[in-house]
Amino acid sequence: MEKHGLMGFSMWFVALFIMGTLLPASTVDAGGASRIQRGFEIAPVPLDLHGKNRALVGLGSYIVNAQGGCNDCHTAPPYAEGGNPLLGQPLQINTAGYLAGGQQFGPFTSRNLTPDPETGLPAGLTFEEFLEVMTEGTDFKSVHPQISPLLQVMPWPVYGNMTERDLRAIYEYLRAIPSLPTPGP
Repeated sequence: MEKHGLMGFSMWFVALFIMGTLLPASTVDAGGASRIQRGFEIAPVPLDLHGKNRALVGLGSYIVNAQGGCNDCHTAPPYAEGGNPLLGQPLQINTAGYLAGGQQFGPFTSRNLTPDPETGLPAGLTFEEFLEVMTEGTDFKSVHPQISPLLQVMPWPVYGNMTERDLRAIYEYLRAIPSLPTPGP
């Protein structure tokens, strides 16, 4: 009887171990906190979840705000007055221009990632087109076609290694943030 009990416990332990290794890493981290939940906690702007996949929006926020550093290039300036952590100040995102683009990189200007119907990125692209931008660098709105038909500053080769699910989460998050026009000169 004791032999069967030990064998049963061993099989249960192995099954539990296997199930634990099969849990998607994008759902729960080592401390048990959900990346989706954390994404909602760190979103610097109110989110419109109407008609959107809540889990993908939360995961997208986590990727954009905790991993991708999208604010650094797509918000001009990225931090609010007195909120630049690179100057030893407490972090405060520039929510008034959050992801609306306008940051200069030589002849290139970062794109507006908000769902603004005139100048925003996801509003003007289907998910399939967004996927092409992120995996192949296609510049559907190039203002410098003589330089290259590909995005020159955007690190699309790195983002192209992401899973389609993670890219869909980014797209869903960008559809959920407030719409802002691209800032003018």
